[in-house]
Amino acid sequence: MAQHFPPSADTILRAALAGAAVFALVIATVLLVRPYTAYSTSQNRVVEQPVQFSHAHHVGGLGLDCRYCHDAVEKSSFAGLPPTHTCMTCHSQLWTNAEMLAPVRRSLGEGKPIPWQRVNQVPDFVYFDHSVHVRNGVGCSTCHGPVHTMQQVWQDKPLTMQWCLDCHRDPAQFLRPEDKIFDMTWTPPADQEERGRKLIQHYLIETKNLTDCSRCHR
Repeated sequence: MAQHFPPSADTILRAALAGAAVFALVIATVLLVRPYTAYSTSQNRVVEQPVQFSHAHHVGGLGLDCRYCHDAVEKSSFAGLPPTHTCMTCHSQLWTNAEMLAPVRRSLGEGKPIPWQRVNQVPDFVYFDHSVHVRNGVGCSTCHGPVHTMQQVWQDKPLTMQWCLDCHRDPAQFLRPEDKIFDMTWTPPADQEERGRKLIQHYLIETKNLTDCSRCHR
């Protein structure tokens, strides 16, 4: 009987099957890992703004409180963005003709808000309330990172479902007293777990249902 395949055909077939298996494994790994990479979560992404507002200067240098610009953070689901007249409270007297502040002056003159771009954003199907977190011991830097050092603000945390659940399952590790909520330099003390448990009672936090789907998906 004539031989239709060369002696190397079996080796080639085995190599092809092995290659296909490795390729399938790589694709599966990429699909599983990709949602947790910075490419998908936008973690560490710097967003260009119409005005290069430096948090490092205003917060870290001048000591402005977060609530001076984000005045709705304690009473609304949104932190709020400053209207132009908030900027002009200072800049009608300081750096009035600076080129970088031209968009601010134009906004004031035209009566149109500055088109600030969102840096931290969750999907539309996720409900997040700033006021609930701030009034219950979660500080700004826990989610937004060291904003007082940022020339341009970036998304410091991944904002994934797993990241949120890590806090909801064990909030004690993140809670702080009321007078430290807006302290950007706060770090957890050595006995944070013990203090955190006391703060759970202090803020009357019901931990039993914190991981219910309806907490964030409504």
